[in-house]
Amino acid sequence: MTTPTITLQSVIDQLAILTNAVLSNKQTLNLKEAAAFTGLADSYLYKLTSTQEIPHYKPRGKMLYFDRSELETWIRRGKINSSLEIQQQADAYIAVSKGSC
Repeated sequence: MTTPTITLQSVIDQLAILTNAVLSNKQTLNLKEAAAFTGLADSYLYKLTSTQEIPHYKPRGKMLYFDRSELETWIRRGKINSSLEIQQQADAYIAVSKGSC
């Protein structure tokens, strides 16, 4: 897999898109805005939509749109628990298991 070359212009373009989306506080984002919001490449977002792994809207079967709150929820689904959280869950499970014996 090759790493895409990041140019200053591409960073400026992404920053402009993200700034516009944040400043306008839009709830519905187009592909470019969603890419800037999530930090994912346009092509990867297309892949996620084609495999129906990310919530999206395609009115009249053409342009892609994303709901900001749905994107935030989708991003948060991939939470990885910290070691402390895992230990606390294990302790709680053991406590419940001992109580039922």
